[in-house]
Amino acid sequence: MSRFLPLAGLLTSALLSTFVIAADDDKFANVTMKTTPLTSSSYLLEGAGGNIGVVAGKDGLLIIDDQFAPLADKIVTALKAIGSADTLGQPRFVINTHFHGDHTGANGHFGRQGTIMAHHNVLKRLEQQADIAPAALPVLTYDNGLTVHFNGEDLQLLHLGPGHTDGDTVVLWQNGSVVHMGDLFFKDRFPFIDLEGGGSVTGYRDNVGRMLEMINEDTKVIPGHGGLATKAELVQFKQMLDECIAWMQQGLASGKSFEQMKATPLPPKWQAWGWQFVSAERWVDTLYQGLSGRSE
Repeated sequence: MSRFLPLAGLLTSALLSTFVIAADDDKFANVTMKTTPLTSSSYLLEGAGGNIGVVAGKDGLLIIDDQFAPLADKIVTALKAIGSADTLGQPRFVINTHFHGDHTGANGHFGRQGTIMAHHNVLKRLEQQADIAPAALPVLTYDNGLTVHFNGEDLQLLHLGPGHTDGDTVVLWQNGSVVHMGDLFFKDRFPFIDLEGGGSVTGYRDNVGRMLEMINEDTKVIPGHGGLATKAELVQFKQMLDECIAWMQQGLASGKSFEQMKATPLPPKWQAWGWQFVSAERWVDTLYQGLSGRSE
């Protein structure tokens, strides 16, 4: 029997516990939306689930990710308070950084009036979900990316290949002021790499490295989860990935089994990066499965 929980099941169960997904919308009653200005037209919204990027101005509203369906009204209220040509808080455009429900849950609400865009594989994976509303599906998809010109900003939508999933998008403000990493960045914690969703351990690491080459010291970095970050904090995250991957590769090269790797401590600097969603043990599971290609 496999020693690994199916990663899709892990994603579901972890989100259930971490973000309190439930049919009862009252579970979200105490969630508040925190708004942080980034530039004259750009904002970060934090609530429950993936962080939301916002571009607001004379052209209306654009959002990057939209958290969970029960939070749609709270997101609308926060967008109204930001102020733009759209006083109703209804975005003209929604960008999905990937297909997971804590980033696409409110697609069904915002897709009724706005245009959802995402990588081709996001559409494919959302279409496979039971009872998905037509309004929740991306209507504009792309392969390597595209550029959106909106409210005086030029937003580069970049697909760098398999990483967190097989349909990741990073959104880079072309002037380097802001980058939304999606779940290619979990600030100060081990990431979830959805291997069953087409993710790749080495691809994840390499994609973070490519983005570090494209931003500067002043770039405001929006992680998929965690507070607003700096390039220096993304560099630290990349260092964690490098050292943990090297640790696992060395163990595999010496012929260690999964059980032996579980008994081998992670590099000391990173042992405290485990959290409810991805514990240190689960991170070892991911590294072993992703780098060895074996599930037992």
